[in-house]
Amino acid sequence: MSPEQQKIFEVVKAHTLKVLIDLDPAQVTIEKSLSDLGANSVDRLEVVMNAIDALNLQVPLTALQGVRDLRGLVDLLGRYAERS
Repeated sequence: MSPEQQKIFEVVKAHTLKVLIDLDPAQVTIEKSLSDLGANSVDRLEVVMNAIDALNLQVPLTALQGVRDLRGLVDLLGRYAERS
């Protein structure tokens, strides 16, 4: 993982832990999906929107379709970070 991807992952992880407060931080790995971690649809949206906001990105919600795990989310957010 590149340093930029690591930074994005840390932001996503931090927001995941804020939303899923009972989650052990060690469980949040790049291979997991938010669903795997116990997030429902509202939780997932909250994590993603808060991460996008924290990274100061403009990402259309339609771009999130097809994202299956945290690696996919980090990659997507990284592509939008490169554009800004």
